[in-house]
Amino acid sequence: MNVVEMAGLTRRFGETIAVNDLTMNVRKGSIFGFLGPNGSGKSTCIRMLCGLLAPTSGEARVNGLDVRHDPDGVKRTIGYMNQTFSLYRDLTAEENLEFFGGIYGLASERLRRRKAEVIELVGLGDYAGRRAGELSGGWKQRLALAAALIHEPELLFLDEPTAGIDPVARRQLWDLLFELAGTGRTLFVTTHYMDEAERCDDIGYIYLSRLMVRGTPAELKALPEVSPVGTRRVSIAVERPAVALQVIRRAGFCRDATLVESEIHLLAEARTTEEEAVRPLREAGLQVTGVRDVSPSLEDVFVALTRGLAAS
Repeated sequence: MNVVEMAGLTRRFGETIAVNDLTMNVRKGSIFGFLGPNGSGKSTCIRMLCGLLAPTSGEARVNGLDVRHDPDGVKRTIGYMNQTFSLYRDLTAEENLEFFGGIYGLASERLRRRKAEVIELVGLGDYAGRRAGELSGGWKQRLALAAALIHEPELLFLDEPTAGIDPVARRQLWDLLFELAGTGRTLFVTTHYMDEAERCDDIGYIYLSRLMVRGTPAELKALPEVSPVGTRRVSIAVERPAVALQVIRRAGFCRDATLVESEIHLLAEARTTEEEAVRPLREAGLQVTGVRDVSPSLEDVFVALTRGLAAS
């Protein structure tokens, strides 16, 4: 069952096409990752799906409701968490939840119950009486998530929910998102973090306003554009990796190279042996401590796709 359906969805701002002919579905109970460079159209697409912005053309249905003809109905059935903190900074965390619960029409008893439940879910208990503007970035995001969940939506739109927060808070927030996904909720997430994209069931990649590719992380990594026929990917552990990277990039067998966790990830011609791959490094006086074959990462996927599209 699909909870999001798009067919030819398009949005123009004057002569600028922000989203161009987008067609795809998101199935119920999945974590869907929506990726793309800044300005590619991700946030505009989410705003249309949330009933906040009317499409110029095309169609979209969310939870069975038409976003063009019933935007208010759509808003009542979803939760939306913006990439920038948009709650009331002068209100306490608890007052914010009361306010948003009231907007969604929660009666007094249900509001009390839901407020207590979401505070416990996101761990806000010790901060419920603190003004929202005084919370750290991670706790602000927890509060924003609690507000998005107050009315018990089955579908959550999360627009870069971990932007600007520290790694510990980011991990904790994703633990909460996995907990929500485990209850059968559908998560529609935009992110620039590749480790977060790895956690998604399906991924759509939008570039220059168009959907370029869609699939599971494994399917995207297997695309021929990512590891072309006649190439292999090798990871080389070497001293002074930043210096070593410049050396390896000048080698004739190098198709591409970057640093990943202080190792060189090399895309080389398939006939290149390990000995040949490390020879330029040793000739430069650099000590190599390990060589191993590796699979492409999602970062490799999106770099390869973006370069290919930019060159076409």
